[in-house]
Amino acid sequence: MKAPILVIKHLPASGMAIFPFILLKSERLKNDKEIINHEKIHLRQQLELLILPFYVFYVLNYLFNRLKYGEHYLAYRNIIFEKEAYDHEKDLNYLKKGNWFGWLRISKTP
Repeated sequence: MKAPILVIKHLPASGMAIFPFILLKSERLKNDKEIINHEKIHLRQQLELLILPFYVFYVLNYLFNRLKYGEHYLAYRNIIFEKEAYDHEKDLNYLKKGNWFGWLRISKTP
């Protein structure tokens, strides 16, 4: 999957995927294969859910997790979409292997 990459210096995170773009906080991150792979996993998740529902589920999952865990970091890391992306960001062939709807099979807590 080839995605246009935009550098936004004031981005609140190192990287972010907003279909069809990958947003990065700095130019040097364009060479970070793991962060690019992480964000590409999010782009595929967005496609799997026909884009808009992904954002709805992402926010709802975060809010539920915030109530469950109390703190931002645990709530964020336990979003089902983040779990899949973090679990597989080092596997640069993950998206080529298929694994559609992999976030449905994620269950462990970081």
